[in-house]
Amino acid sequence: MKRDVIIACDFPTAEDTIRFLDNFKDEKPFVKIGMELFYGAGPDIVREIKARGHKIFLDLKLHDIPNTVKKAMSVLSGLDVDICNLHAAGGIDMMKAAVEGLTRADGTRPMLIAVTQLTSIDQTRLENELLINKPIDQVVMQYALNARQAGLDGVVCSPLEAGKVHETCGKDFLTVTPGIRFADGAVGDQQRVTTPAKAKEIGSDFIVVGRPITAAEDPVAAYRRCMSDFAE
Repeated sequence: MKRDVIIACDFPTAEDTIRFLDNFKDEKPFVKIGMELFYGAGPDIVREIKARGHKIFLDLKLHDIPNTVKKAMSVLSGLDVDICNLHAAGGIDMMKAAVEGLTRADGTRPMLIAVTQLTSIDQTRLENELLINKPIDQVVMQYALNARQAGLDGVVCSPLEAGKVHETCGKDFLTVTPGIRFADGAVGDQQRVTTPAKAKEIGSDFIVVGRPITAAEDPVAAYRRCMSDFAE
């Protein structure tokens, strides 16, 4: 699969989102719709952005008992998004149920990926707050293996872990990596970050980029910079 940049459209309203996407006259970038926008604008914003010709990663990070996740995924399957996700911490049975719910009657479904560990979690938080005393990369690899066993298409992980995920789970197992910042940009609230060029070198399949593009003075130029550094 061809590498691509996914823009995180973390805006509070549909109007803000469409105003931002109107900047792109010559491109139809892959976009991420997360909790802030989906909860604020509802499923209609997914339909509107899809109708404008964009691919969509619906980033709702489902995490509940298997039956609930299965039913929720069956609803999301009707939105015609390209990627959905859930938390790998919900376990293998939950992930299997998600695949079942997401699969349509004709056998098709969006790609389904699992969040391993948030990029805001570092080793100290993993041990002191979550009481997980294994090295974070070991935890990520186990969650990735669980996701593969459950029949998922890949994982969300730190770009620093993408290469090892491919070594562990295979080259066709997708790595979708947030935590991307330009070398001259601010890190913000994320801990495990790298640049678009380094993510390409390590082996990310998709990078998710938010504020370095959405908060840029010239978002289109920032997007093109990401594409040049990562996808071309």
